[in-house]
Amino acid sequence: MSRKTQGRKQTQQRAHWSTLKKATAALALAAGIWAVLPSSAQAQFSQTPQVPAGMMDSPALKPPTGANVAIVEFSDLECPACAAANPTLMSAMAKYKVPWLRHDFPLPQHNWSFGAAVDARWFDEKSPKIGDAYRDAVFAAQQSISTKDDLDQFTQKFAQQHGVQMPFVVDPQGKLADKVNEDKDLGRRLGVNRTPTIWVVTAHSHDPGHSFVQVTDPTLLFSYLDQAVSSTAAPAAAAHKSHSSR
Repeated sequence: MSRKTQGRKQTQQRAHWSTLKKATAALALAAGIWAVLPSSAQAQFSQTPQVPAGMMDSPALKPPTGANVAIVEFSDLECPACAAANPTLMSAMAKYKVPWLRHDFPLPQHNWSFGAAVDARWFDEKSPKIGDAYRDAVFAAQQSISTKDDLDQFTQKFAQQHGVQMPFVVDPQGKLADKVNEDKDLGRRLGVNRTPTIWVVTAHSHDPGHSFVQVTDPTLLFSYLDQAVSSTAAPAAAAHKSHSSR
């Protein structure tokens, strides 16, 4: 091999290693930037759309009649993340006065969450307000409830505090359990695979195809609600103005 040919190969090898080092450094830099991002931001960047295409127009992702904005939530009463998010949801309700559509999605690894969902349904039948209060109370006391017996004692005490007489068997025909399972089935069709799963949904939007947004970080809920209220207020105001001018 001539010295000229050998020198050319050495130059090519140095260029190859230089390129490889630059690529490695770039990957390390990207990894470092990703590592310092808040976990919530990482979740948002990495998340893929959960709602299947066939369910994009589902009535479950729309506010009830007469409302422009609503919160849709699928939760598990034994889920610590759901308990942590609940005060934020309650504060949002108090501020924005929008419907909060609460769906049951008890996870199989939790030993008392399904029973709690059935109990919540029983209280719903007495009064939706009491049903919501029960869910909020369970979340607040979640760490003190370890077993089904703990749940039964808690539920009995809650009923007494609210002047409600609990029956010996809450769901003798399994109708309330059926409703819980219907919620679970709905959640699966919507792509729910974790709790809490929260959406802010709108009846009207300036951006077609963007009538709902999934809230992957509960701390961003107020921001999403601000945007939703803003996006639905203008058309309502315009319609009112047009009607008044006639």
